Amino acid sequence: MPAYEERNYRKRINAPDLVFFHIVVKETDLWISADKELEKEATDLAFDCRAQIESYIRSHSRFSTTLLPCDEDSFAPRLLRKMIHVTRRVGVGPMAAVAGAIAQYVGEGLLKFTGQVIVENGGDIFLKADRPVTVSLLAGKSPLSGQLGILIPEGNMPIGICSSSATVGHSLSMGIADLACLLSPLAALADAAATAVGNRIKSKDDLQDAASWAGNIDGITGGVLIAGDRMAAWGDIELVEMKNSEVI
Repeated sequence: MPAYEERNYRKRINAPDLVFFHIVVKETDLWISADKELEKEATDLAFDCRAQIESYIRSHSRFSTTLLPCDEDSFAPRLLRKMIHVTRRVGVGPMAAVAGAIAQYVGEGLLKFTGQVIVENGGDIFLKADRPVTVSLLAGKSPLSGQLGILIPEGNMPIGICSSSATVGHSLSMGIADLACLLSPLAALADAAATAVGNRIKSKDDLQDAASWAGNIDGITGGVLIAGDRMAAWGDIELVEMKNSEVI
């Protein structure tokens, strides 16, 4: 189990009309915003996710450790089938999709009780709001970190916004990117693809090729890659200068 790392970036969140609450279920650590407090409902959904994952791992131990795609399994729980499917598409192990998959599972479950929800799971986000929202791009020690954000129009939601980094947090990355942030209506796919594209960035010179590769993944609507003082961006995104406005 990775050591706990204080998630100071959560202090930057500014959405004054939403209620914030924090739930922890074993290694699952979620910061959630909604129209009202839904801690019990969110906790139940997180327990449901973990029950599916842990039960499957008990009989398929390779699932939790392999860095390679797993075979499709029609007998796996739906959440696990989704993780297997999206990670096979981009060539990474199934756990590369777990944070995004859990964020969306919990978020979609909470939408039965609230019109708006933001579920943040270690930098991976599922988002549904009734107005545009700006997502800050945090990239460690890069001079670009915190300077830009992605403006998400209301019409593009619900959406998954997932990130991988070789220099921030405990994500496993085989590359050197300070940030690989990808967008998709399917958060599990955005999570898996962020890992896959981050693995391809071995130097700053790889940014454009990695962006071209990610841009050809069906279901990925856009993304931003940052390595040091260089950046590549593509797709249906609008970059904005960060100010003291609503951010997540």
